[in-house]
This record gives sequence, C-alpha cells and structure tokens, in this order.
Amino acid sequence: MDASAQDTRAAIDTLRDRMGQAIIGQRDVIERLLIGLLANGNLLVEGLPGLAKTRAIKALARNLECDFSRIQFTPDLLPSDVTGTEVYYQSGEGSEFRFEPGPIFANIVLADEINRAPAKVQAALLEAMEERQVTVSGTTHRMDPLFMVMATQNPIEQEGTYPLPEAQMDRFLMHVNITYPPVEDEVEVIRLVRAEETAAQAWPGTAPADTPAPVSQAAVFAARREIAGLHVSPEIERYMADLVSATRMPEGFGDDLKRWIEVGASPRASLALDRCGRTHAWLNGRDYVDPEDVRAIAPDVLRHRLGLSYEAQGEAVTPDAVVAEILRQVALP
Repeated sequence: MDASAQDTRAAIDTLRDRMGQAIIGQRDVIERLLIGLLANGNLLVEGLPGLAKTRAIKALARNLECDFSRIQFTPDLLPSDVTGTEVYYQSGEGSEFRFEPGPIFANIVLADEINRAPAKVQAALLEAMEERQVTVSGTTHRMDPLFMVMATQNPIEQEGTYPLPEAQMDRFLMHVNITYPPVEDEVEVIRLVRAEETAAQAWPGTAPADTPAPVSQAAVFAARREIAGLHVSPEIERYMADLVSATRMPEGFGDDLKRWIEVGASPRASLALDRCGRTHAWLNGRDYVDPEDVRAIAPDVLRHRLGLSYEAQGEAVTPDAVVAEILRQVALP
C-alpha cells in the first residue's frame, strides 16, 4: 500500500472514529453511513423515535468538510421548499428572475421524516437523488460532486403519513434499521450527553477550542477511486446475481419463500450489492470482495426492495426474515 492509499485509509478511519465518539453502541449504523458515503448512494434510515437517527447523520456531516442542510418534512411542505424557486428582483438597473437554491443544494442533506410530506415533495427530492440535478423554469441546476441524501422515517405513528411507493424506495442504496441499544451502551449515552451539556455551558454559543479539523472531501473521492478498483471474482458476481434472482423466482428455493415473496428485487439490487460489497471489503482492509462482504450488507440492500405477500404479512414475516432465508438457501460460491 503506497503512502497516498495509507493517507486515504487513515482519513476515513479518523472519520469513523470521530463518529463513534458521538454515537455510542451503533457501530453497524456508523459503518452503513460510511458505506453510503463511499459508495455514492442515498440512504433511508428507519428507527423508533429517540434512537439517534438524526444525531448519527449530523455526526457524519460535522466531521466531514461539507455543506449540510436539514429539511423537516411536513404535510404542508411544497416542492419548491426543497428544490428552490425563481425569485423576481427589481433594481435601478432593471428587473430579472433569479434562481434561489433550496436546501437540497448541499453536500449532505438530511430529509427528516420523509413520509410526512405528500407525494409531490417526495418526488422532487427523489428526482434530485436520481438525476443529481434540479430543473426549474427550464433551467437545469446540477448538484455538487459530493451529494448524498439521508432520509429518516419512524415505523410508528403512521396516521397522516404518505408511505413511499416501492418504486421510489428502490432508489435508496440501502435501508438501514436502528434498534434499541444494550443497557451498558445506554449508560454510556447518558454520560456522553451529560459531558456535552457541560462543555456547552463552558463554551456557550461557540465550538470548543480543541475541535479537530474535518476530514476533507478529497479523502472521500480518493477512497471511491480505490473502491472502484477492488477485485470482484466471477464467482462473487454470480453469487450476487443469484441472491437477487432468488427474490424473483422464489419457487426454486423452498415453499416458504414462494409463499412470502410477491414481487422480487430489481436490477438496482444487484448493482447495490456490488457497490456496497466492494465498499464493505475496503473498509475492512481488503482489496477483494468475499462472500461475507455480500452477506453482511444483503439485508440493508434487499429489505426495502421486496414486496411481501398478504400471507407473509398475516404471518408477521419480516423482510429481514425473508432475506435470512434467501441467504440460507442460495449456495455460497
């Protein structure tokens, strides 16, 4: 490994360590956020209220050299509130319409409770995610090279919400679940927040004097170049394709999968397995992808891309249980 590659890995490890200092006991979540960043994808983060979904995303943005914006999705939000709009300006030299960029024009965008906004607003956000550009009044405005949307939603309190259609869910690279922390970690959370409150009182309105410099965007782009060059054997490529194929032809993998799956995953799932598998391997210090990289990220890649049958829902079968059965049934390379 040359010096440049070592510097890149050290920078990403620094970013991971700093996030770990702000988020106690959620190492898998931190890893998934980094995978989304390095794989150049968008994430849907789901968990019950108070499980640090927003905090985790802010910890990433705070420790990275980037512009960060947060959009609180509400039922009265308009598409222009997300994308921006043309504003009429008049001065002594004349008048003109100028485009005022909305909060979507940032490097990392937190779309908080995305299922609280109606379909038009969701569509405006998802178009920007997919095309990496926004068109207003016939003019196209492109996003920065580093652009990532992290959307959150709560699995409860669904009254008055607008659930994302399956076709739009498919545009998220991964669907990350956050669960309750163990008791030991919760004790550490109490201590961490208490220390932060003490520091805030000591430095009211300002950052502490010893705040380290954020990790540069150049390190992210360098890591992406290294990840693009990782070796993926034909056997691993076939394994990823077989996993996705099993969701489309479940009858060949047992009666349970045949009963549970109504709609299988799209080719985006295969592409996501490849991108996330390579990134997972790189984060773990390897220059090749092995089956465990694919198996580690398969639940996050597939859980939002499966259409479960009414029978599965009636039996309280979860997408994670279906993915676990697929991983058990599909032969390893």
